[in-house]
Amino acid sequence: MRSTPAFRPSAALKTDAVSLPAQDHAFSLPERQAVYRAIHARRDMRHFSGGTVADDLLQRLLSAAHHAPSVGFMQPWRFIRVRSQPLRESMHALVEQERVLTAQALGEREDEFMTLKVQGVLDAAELLVVALPPGREAHVFGRRTLPEMDLASAACAIQNLWLAARAEGLGMGWVSIFCPVKLAELLKMPEGSRLIAMLCLGPVHAFYDQPMLQAEKWARRAALGDMVFDDVWGQPGGPFAASSPDPGSSDSR
Repeated sequence: MRSTPAFRPSAALKTDAVSLPAQDHAFSLPERQAVYRAIHARRDMRHFSGGTVADDLLQRLLSAAHHAPSVGFMQPWRFIRVRSQPLRESMHALVEQERVLTAQALGEREDEFMTLKVQGVLDAAELLVVALPPGREAHVFGRRTLPEMDLASAACAIQNLWLAARAEGLGMGWVSIFCPVKLAELLKMPEGSRLIAMLCLGPVHAFYDQPMLQAEKWARRAALGDMVFDDVWGQPGGPFAASSPDPGSSDSR
């Protein structure tokens, strides 16, 4: 593991522009730099150093998650703090079972995938499970045509938690390799609920200096210009069209 390189603010953040009225509402320059630093230095962590997370710190992180935006203000996130070691070990076994099945589904990349570390369930100081509760169909505002917006809202809560954890010097990893039905049985989840993630959280020896899958040559970040269109699908996005990926930016999750 290598430490994250020092953050260098973009040219747009080096001076306080005052040409737009919106600047009256902007944070100070150091505050803005801190926000962008957390975004770019965030990593999907797999290696943890044990230790603990103080209760007041964990409460701050969960409060940050709870202040995420949600469609119709439905606040669909639910967090389960897993403190039982036997339960952790059972969850770890579920991840390992799915890891093997995922590797087999990858075909010719099976052996390569099996060399990757995909979780820190037994190593992280804290293990949180994020789920959607039953009864979400009662929330129609913003979900009549896009019912998956409850999932999108919960993902915003996870991102809030992730950025706050990075700012506090803690690593976090999102584990999505598990059978949700079997995990629901372990956690005694009510019918109609939906599991989203296992979140490994805690101290780390060092943050990756680039996304782990990028460092392992498994994937690379696409250029921003390939993701931004003007007016219609596929029309190059103006000044963004020539942009290239930032090798030091955060990974896809």
